[in-house]
Amino acid sequence: MAEKLVVISDKWGAKKGLWIASYFGYLQQYYDIVFHDSQQLGDIDVSISSEENIDNAFNEQGIDRAVSNLLRKETEPAHYLAFGTGATIIYKASLKKLPAKSITAISAIGIESEVEIPNTKIKLIYGDCDSCKPQLKWIQRVGADIKMVPNFGHTLYSDEKIISEISLELLENITKKAV
Repeated sequence: MAEKLVVISDKWGAKKGLWIASYFGYLQQYYDIVFHDSQQLGDIDVSISSEENIDNAFNEQGIDRAVSNLLRKETEPAHYLAFGTGATIIYKASLKKLPAKSITAISAIGIESEVEIPNTKIKLIYGDCDSCKPQLKWIQRVGADIKMVPNFGHTLYSDEKIISEISLELLENITKKAV
């Protein structure tokens, strides 16, 4: 029986996420994948779908609604892969006891306000050119496991090289258990 992998989109949801199909291509043979659109989780409904409007909607309650909805929907232990705002949602949900076997959170936004890290295996990944990456002081204070990828910015998760590397790491984790 395949392990469950819950994938949570970035702030654009399925609208601008063609790159996410590449992750599914690598992972669907080995994981039972459940996909959550972060806009749907957060009940985000903006009349003009601009970056500013979407960011404001998430900041004004969307993240909190998404965390609550995710906690309601996902009650069994699973692995998680999340991007941008989705990574923020999974980080915050895991602090509220989301049953996670492992978390790969790429380009999470605004987690520096948290004073602890989730009590599960969590890997935070950022491009070293990402203006949203946490400061070294926070990383050391909470003891976070962070991987910085040289020469990449916030949307590194949509680059084919990064997609391949992250997918292979997730596959190694699952195939090592099977051996």
